Amino acid sequence: MFEMLSYDFFLRALLVGMLVSLCASLLGVSLVLKRFSMIGDGLSHVGFGALAVAAAMNLAPLQISVPVVMIAAFLLIRVSSSGRINGDAAIAVCSSGALAIGAVVISQSGGSADISSYMFGSIMSITGEDLLLSVICSVVVIVLFILFYSKIFAVTFDESFSKATGVNTGLYNTVIGLLTALTVVVGMRIMGALLISSLIIFPALSSMRIFKSFKGVTICSAVLCEVCFLIGMELTCEADWPAGASVVIADLAVFVLFGIAGAVIKRVKK
Repeated sequence: MFEMLSYDFFLRALLVGMLVSLCASLLGVSLVLKRFSMIGDGLSHVGFGALAVAAAMNLAPLQISVPVVMIAAFLLIRVSSSGRINGDAAIAVCSSGALAIGAVVISQSGGSADISSYMFGSIMSITGEDLLLSVICSVVVIVLFILFYSKIFAVTFDESFSKATGVNTGLYNTVIGLLTALTVVVGMRIMGALLISSLIIFPALSSMRIFKSFKGVTICSAVLCEVCFLIGMELTCEADWPAGASVVIADLAVFVLFGIAGAVIKRVKK
């Protein structure tokens, strides 16, 4: 991997990947605890549909997909909170519909080569413009998460009590959804639409095997996400594996190890 650092495309991928990993790990803890972790998968499919339309119309991919996915996240949060449609059902409808639209657009435009990198990820697909937009979006996510940390913590653990004490739970749920949308769109370039949700789910679940406090799980999740991403990049360089798949395999291995370690710790305490 050190030899690859001399290539500009790899440096761009490394920077974007580490920023996205940090954002995904911070948001993943809240999403997993609120049982809304699959929103990342649904939003990535919406992003795929938006990217397919943008590519067919020769428009800037990320500039089109960012507002589309953010609108989808806002609607998903609102529909789920209203109780008219179950959250999982809303995500399923949104993701399947977006995938269908993207597939139809690709088949009619006749150009699927570039879109495949969005489906499975590609470290070579990140341009200088993508890097700039990715850095801006990642900084926005990190800064807003830090600013609203206490409120996000409150609505994550006891939304009913938070609402009773005057906290605008709908607003902060929407903030979590919009920040997730930004993270998903930025991360799709490396991880792909089919694998980006793993950055949200795996580190949080692994951390919960050992740590019990919200702060401990969040910090551990951030560290694990960065480490697994670097391991995935090493596998990509050494074994020529797809970038997204390599990161997921690293996340899966860590999840198994932390699961075993958590079981051993629990048994020792007993």
